[in-house]
Amino acid sequence: MGMRTPLKNVRHLGSAKEGTIHWWHQKVTAVALIPLFVIALAYVVALVGADYERVRYILGLPFTTIILLLLIGTTFYHLKLGLQVVIEDYIHVEFNKVVLLLLNNFFCAVVGLAAALATLKLAFGG
Repeated sequence: MGMRTPLKNVRHLGSAKEGTIHWWHQKVTAVALIPLFVIALAYVVALVGADYERVRYILGLPFTTIILLLLIGTTFYHLKLGLQVVIEDYIHVEFNKVVLLLLNNFFCAVVGLAAALATLKLAFGG
């Protein structure tokens, strides 16, 4: 039986209360990345050899912008979750772990926001 309460078994929470949620977020983002990446790859292949104005026009379309923003957000959230697991599992000095987790969050946020800004700039012709 073990020492787990029935409520804990139902909620599937580990000792830190977030392990299962973290795992699910990683799996859901991984599955979401498949169609988003395929669509983005199709755009890249279709635009090979196109002139600058055509590429700018296609990437500025609302559907394309939404796909790219979803891809960017999902990619960097998935990256953050994956690197967090690696840092937590393999860095054993607590100070180093905290610093690397902060850098991971900062890097993923800054680069993700920069990519989203570039996509929005294309969409709105800025």
